[in-house]
Amino acid sequence: MEDPRSGLHTALTRRHFFGRTSAGVGMAALAQLLGEDLLANEASGGIPGLPHFQPTAKRVIYLFQSGGPSQIELFDYKPMLEKWSGTDLPESVRNGQRLTGMTAAQTSFPLVPSPFKFAQHGSSGTWVSELLPETAKMVDDLCVIKSMYTEQINHDPATTFAMTGFQLAGRPSLGSWLSYGLGSENKDLPAFVVMISVPRVTPPGQVLADRLWGTGFLSTKYQGIKLRSVGEPVLYLSDPTGFERSQRSHFINDVEKLNELRYEEYNDPEIHTRVAQYEMAFRMQASVPELTDLSKESARTFELYGPEAKRPGSFAANCLMARRLVERGVRVIELYHRGWDHHNGLHKAVTEQAHDTDRGCAALIQDLKERDLLKDTLVVWAGEFGRTVYCQGRLTPEAYGRDHHPRCFTVWMAGGGIKGGINIGETDDYSYNIVSDPIHVHDLNATILHTLGIDHTRLTYKYQGRHFRLTDVHGTVVKKALS
Repeated sequence: MEDPRSGLHTALTRRHFFGRTSAGVGMAALAQLLGEDLLANEASGGIPGLPHFQPTAKRVIYLFQSGGPSQIELFDYKPMLEKWSGTDLPESVRNGQRLTGMTAAQTSFPLVPSPFKFAQHGSSGTWVSELLPETAKMVDDLCVIKSMYTEQINHDPATTFAMTGFQLAGRPSLGSWLSYGLGSENKDLPAFVVMISVPRVTPPGQVLADRLWGTGFLSTKYQGIKLRSVGEPVLYLSDPTGFERSQRSHFINDVEKLNELRYEEYNDPEIHTRVAQYEMAFRMQASVPELTDLSKESARTFELYGPEAKRPGSFAANCLMARRLVERGVRVIELYHRGWDHHNGLHKAVTEQAHDTDRGCAALIQDLKERDLLKDTLVVWAGEFGRTVYCQGRLTPEAYGRDHHPRCFTVWMAGGGIKGGINIGETDDYSYNIVSDPIHVHDLNATILHTLGIDHTRLTYKYQGRHFRLTDVHGTVVKKALS
């Protein structure tokens, strides 16, 4: 008689009966991770076959500028501010709108024009600051949106909102939704990869929580995998000293058998995720070293991305790595660059940040174009919000800064079915309120999904009795942005 104290002993229930008779579920789970499953996906109404319609993009690179880049210093040219410099922002413009705790106690709100020169570029005549000379060369490939707005005024909830569609932690991230809906094009690499660049500023900026590329209530198989620039590219991927690859293969097979026994006992789908992750890690032991070896990149490539591309962890190096990931079929690549939170010392700080990111952004667009990859790769550049037109603290040429501003900010998109050489939206003369084409965070996410062939209202997941989606119950595709 079987010992009832054994961990493998289970009662003969209907759940365990069906669990025991479902042959091959472990392999089915693995196949789903690789995007090769034929199982019905709840996102498509129970009918296999995402995407919902013909996509214009196969993959997305999200260049997230953490901290809130100042639209006034980069893209949103406001010449009238020169005339009004030092005067208070009219109450009729602010209109009682919410302020952060950092400026709510101020008794005056002096207007500050950008100290940087602007010029029009490309056939589109897009205004770009002198801080972004390389990006300025690419404006005819960009759709510049000057009328973005968000609902949050502080970093963590605003960033969480941008990347998950909700202001509180617990929802799946954009990359996880795409991984869930579309799977991967490469069986040897994850569908969703994250990189965090190492800025030269000190301190480096806002903390970035793992939940920004997390799965929320989705299976953890859709988690973003962080690619590191120091030490092992992926943690826990290497075998212990003296442990050969053939031994690893036998080990994984044995662990899979044990996990199948555990699944029969508990019927927990996360057990199959564990099996799939072991298998993926085994394949990544060969694919990741090849991915991160830049020795075969040409001198022309490093000339394009600049000398910073040879510094591991730099934004330029991560942009180059993003192109390599695109070539290998990775579905979602998110690059986070911190250091844009300029409450003081803005003149020097924004100059440094622009210098660190400008060339990498432009090189990535040009590199993708030259390799005929931009046409089906969507590139998005955005932060969590913008900056105020008024000064934070005492107005001096060296020390002034700008506070958070959710009412309007600038983002851009390129490639993947996006119309290049256009500007969408307009703000008032103070870059404070939107006067045309307001575009919400949900609208941006709906548009990203649309380029990948997904109807954002249909990519859903039932959890606790409700069908959730990235755009909640909101969102409208920005049709003006589509080519």
